[in-house]
Amino acid sequence: MDSPEGATIRSEQKFRKSLVRKQPQDLLLVIGTGVSAAVAPGIPALCSWRSCIEAVLGAAEQLEVLHPRDVAEFRNKVIKERDLLVVAHDLIRKMSPRTGDTKPNFFQDCLMEVFDNLEQHIQNPVVLQSILRLMERGTMVLTTNYDNLLEIFGQQQGKPMESLDLKDKDKVLQWARGHIKYGVLHIHGLYTDPCGMVLDPSGYKDVTQDPEVMEVLQNLYRTKSFLFLGCGETLRDQIFQALFLYTVNKVDLEHYMLVLKENEDHFFKLQADMLLHGIKVVSYGDCFQQFPEYVQDLAAQICKQRSPGNVASSAAQPGAGTSCVDCAKRKLGESGTDSPKRIKQSD
Repeated sequence: MDSPEGATIRSEQKFRKSLVRKQPQDLLLVIGTGVSAAVAPGIPALCSWRSCIEAVLGAAEQLEVLHPRDVAEFRNKVIKERDLLVVAHDLIRKMSPRTGDTKPNFFQDCLMEVFDNLEQHIQNPVVLQSILRLMERGTMVLTTNYDNLLEIFGQQQGKPMESLDLKDKDKVLQWARGHIKYGVLHIHGLYTDPCGMVLDPSGYKDVTQDPEVMEVLQNLYRTKSFLFLGCGETLRDQIFQALFLYTVNKVDLEHYMLVLKENEDHFFKLQADMLLHGIKVVSYGDCFQQFPEYVQDLAAQICKQRSPGNVASSAAQPGAGTSCVDCAKRKLGESGTDSPKRIKQSD
């Protein structure tokens, strides 16, 4: 009889195979702070939301744009508050005009200090190389990060990288329809653009109330397999929720999240919670140092996949109602448009 340990290993391998079967063009990468932390470990602000807020507070104190009493209050919130996105939002408001408008503000000045000379801090580009390799083959990318490490590295490799934010409707529509191959959508904006940085969904009211934009964005969540890399708080992110999670038929979705497995109880609870959103949690290891190598190996295996035949390609197009090519094939067989035998041969 197999040992429980052996069963766990095989389960993880099987789980991973269901991901590496994906075609690159069927994936959409969601990049979180874990990617930046792996690439530029010398910048503490890139490691997590908590580290970013702490670094911004340090810059605010140095630039004298926040009263010392307020700095102390926010540092206390960082320690006690569970929802750091709320803290970040309150911090932006505090450094904004009293009119309630978030622009102009001192938050961007602080980020400019925190992220100064990013290109000089790229130490481990393995993850970025893997992401670019997938983008070359049609994988789309969006990020919750303020930094543009991927774009900087891509430009160094001669790629026509383009940073996008939700304020430019035409660009967003082009990106969502797959017309900007090396475009990276920053849903919170980019630190170099003071007009694009927002944490509050109300700041993107024009986007969330635009039926055309919302349809193409939510269609991505229905027709692509999202792969979350280095993401911790993304699903609790109000903007991400507003753009993607309020979609229907979650049971038909097949998304993936790579996570660190430090604690078994937390890991299996997270698995159960994420499955409610159609997201399968996959462990890349029990220490963060394993993350870059895992992503590199995963990307290499996905890029080895042959392009599907005409049946699979047409089945995977938007409107098929599923992000899983195999499921689409089965649905075609059930509807009588192809025989089970022929589908088996095309595999």
